[in-house]
Amino acid sequence: MALSAENQRPCVVVMGVSGVGKTTVARLLAERLDVPFAEADEFHPPANIAKMSAGTALDDADRQPWLEAIGHWLSHRDAAGTGGVVTCSALKRSYRDTLRAASPGVFFLHLTADRALIADRIGHRSGHFMPASLLDSQLATLEPLGPDERGASLDAGPDTEHLVEMAAGIVPRPVNGDLE
Repeated sequence: MALSAENQRPCVVVMGVSGVGKTTVARLLAERLDVPFAEADEFHPPANIAKMSAGTALDDADRQPWLEAIGHWLSHRDAAGTGGVVTCSALKRSYRDTLRAASPGVFFLHLTADRALIADRIGHRSGHFMPASLLDSQLATLEPLGPDERGASLDAGPDTEHLVEMAAGIVPRPVNGDLE
């Protein structure tokens, strides 16, 4: 049973390059908004994980089924009216277009930081298949949000609590059936 339009919850993609803090921010933002959370890495097929673990960047053909799976998750959250927050690098506009096709009202929260901070974070995390050697290819691929894309960019440098507070303040919420 879908929620009424005035009770519909937002669907948010927390995007950016690997190591910028997507998972931490997205998990806390989902808790704050009281919506489901999903980690995009869980949608990768084993072949993609093997390729990245070997230090090889994914190409668009590798990413397409992954993006479609994330889009499917968003579409289900839209249909149920539950909203949701999912992490996804969403580096190119075409990738975001795939997600938007599945969930037209999706809001993109682009986390940014300087390369040194991101490299430091990648170097200090464990148990992740994305090696630091792929950071430069991600930065080269990144197409920031366009002015016509529904979303916002936030500097991921501040402390996490402050960052989540800022994010919660900019994610549009429905008001009387219409998104703010």
